Amino acid sequence: MSKLSSVTIRGYRSIKDATLELRPLNVLIGANGAGKSNLVSFFRMMNEMMAGRLQQHVASTGHAASNLHCGPRITPQLEAELEFETDNGDVDTYRMRLYHSAGDSLVFAEECLSFRRPGFADSRDEQLGAGHKETLIGRTADEGGTSAQTARVFRHLLNGCRVFHFRDTGPASRVRNYCYVGADRWPMPDAGNLAAVLNRLCSERPGTYHGIVETIRQVAPIFTGFDLEPTGAGGKDIILNWRHRESDLVFGPHQLSDGTLRAICLISLLMLPADELPLLIVIDEPELGLHPYALDILASLCRSASAHSQILISTQSSTLVNKFTPADVVVVERDGESSGFVRPDASDLEAWLEDYSLGELWEKNVIGGGPH
Repeated sequence: MSKLSSVTIRGYRSIKDATLELRPLNVLIGANGAGKSNLVSFFRMMNEMMAGRLQQHVASTGHAASNLHCGPRITPQLEAELEFETDNGDVDTYRMRLYHSAGDSLVFAEECLSFRRPGFADSRDEQLGAGHKETLIGRTADEGGTSAQTARVFRHLLNGCRVFHFRDTGPASRVRNYCYVGADRWPMPDAGNLAAVLNRLCSERPGTYHGIVETIRQVAPIFTGFDLEPTGAGGKDIILNWRHRESDLVFGPHQLSDGTLRAICLISLLMLPADELPLLIVIDEPELGLHPYALDILASLCRSASAHSQILISTQSSTLVNKFTPADVVVVERDGESSGFVRPDASDLEAWLEDYSLGELWEKNVIGGGPH
């Protein structure tokens, strides 16, 4: 199993120059505006980049210039370095530099893939070029040649770092509407294909499916199970129908509360089979709309999933923070215009934790992450 050991970001939004060492479980805390969401949005940008939509994503943020720390006059380019470790000790590194160009776009000044083997001082680099507007990893992987195998490795690694956002649960949200039954391999970032994924798990991984159903029942006692029946022309459409414990009728996703629907999305994602979990799961404020008991379930699932996948969550909930240990926490602090990432020293907190919970120490600003 590969893991993302560190990410270094320079010149992206509030992140002037920072490195975050990643562990199996990473819980970001900090004041409003500290920069937690900017780290999450960086990974979202990487998702869009790997899908060949970097320029489209940059345009959707308003201006390319707004993605650069203090604007292009101060920071003309942003840099990133993602370092992955493999089981055999190899270190695979992806580096990129994007510069602000005419027409308010971000263009690659450099894109490099690097391998370093244990016991060898030198690394092997694959330079993909410069001047392109979309990543060349996919094209290089598909073209063949000596660089293709290298590019395929990095395409797998970078595609494995996935951001999920389950905030949109309104009537028009994709998770509340029909999706194509065949779009069932991986959960979409907004859970728009959740019905299709659960339908596949029901037939192919029944143990996993029934475990998800039982866990949802713990959070929502009125829920007894899903009613996933493909419909439409050729049975190509499916929707997240479910059963109520006090009725024989089939209920639709529009009859689920926002909090219950978000809980269903989180539980379904974190309880995927180990071989289907993304390499890194990133979720911003997963506690939204959840009952305190549901936070217990969420924290437990995060810990379980972190045995097979890395978890990075950003939270404003001291109740959720109480479910974790100091070793899991990353404090995001704002120093002027720059965001930094610091892990508290667990030994410094031992005496405090005899009288206070971790969440209380955050509220008291003992571990930082409070407003300045």
